Amino acid sequence: MPAAERELDKVEADLALARGRILHARFLEERREDPRELALVDRAVRLYRALGDVAGEAEALFWVGCVHQVIRGDAEAAIPLFEQSRNLALQVGDLGIQAEALRHLGIADHAAGRLEGAREHLEESVRLRRRMGFWAGVAADQVGLIYIAAAQGRLDDALALAEEARATAGACGAERIARQIEEARARLRTPGDEDT
Repeated sequence: MPAAERELDKVEADLALARGRILHARFLEERREDPRELALVDRAVRLYRALGDVAGEAEALFWVGCVHQVIRGDAEAAIPLFEQSRNLALQVGDLGIQAEALRHLGIADHAAGRLEGAREHLEESVRLRRRMGFWAGVAADQVGLIYIAAAQGRLDDALALAEEARATAGACGAERIARQIEEARARLRTPGDEDT
């Protein structure tokens, strides 16, 4: 019986997390919060923790952080969740969740004007995503790095990053990210610049 109950708890945790992720995707399309999302991913955290499933807990914590940061605009609540998620992901060698948590920590730093912290987090996310071969993710992180370089007055670095990101996004067919890169490049140009 205990083994069967644990197996059911694992299925319930996986299902709660999957349903929460679907609701998050719906939010990104409709920009309307569904209160069930936080309840689902929080339930997943508790179940994974009780099971001793560190990888599952790391992923679920990341999604709880996303509810607070992306949906509710509450970086103060999100940052410790992302940090905890990253630490757990480090324990189990989950590069994907480490990179996601780092990306969102970088976004929080950037929004708060902590540009060097934002740069460090995004550069580490890029490094991990390169190891994984997740090229669309590399290009997405580079968009943030372009804006950070520009804000730090490193225009040459920003332009070089834009070229690299454009090539990366083009090679992997990441069209939405390619549009974001072009928007970032357009903001870097001064009136006398040639269009490249």
